[in-house]
Amino acid sequence: MEPETEKILENLRKTRISRKISLLNLANMVEISHSHLYYIESKRVTPSIDVIIKLAKALNINLVNLLE
Repeated sequence: MEPETEKILENLRKTRISRKISLLNLANMVEISHSHLYYIESKRVTPSIDVIIKLAKALNINLVNLLE
């Protein structure tokens, strides 16, 4: 997995947790299974750009901010 992708996934997870959104709720918001989201957050799978965009929109974060 690319370092940039790892950074994006770390920031998505941190944002989800800081906003007190459960894994299940976020998964439902973006219409993926909670187990798939778990694998994404634990960096076991690399999500498609479409899934990353959906997650960012659901969390109301700018994609550029995910790289910081």
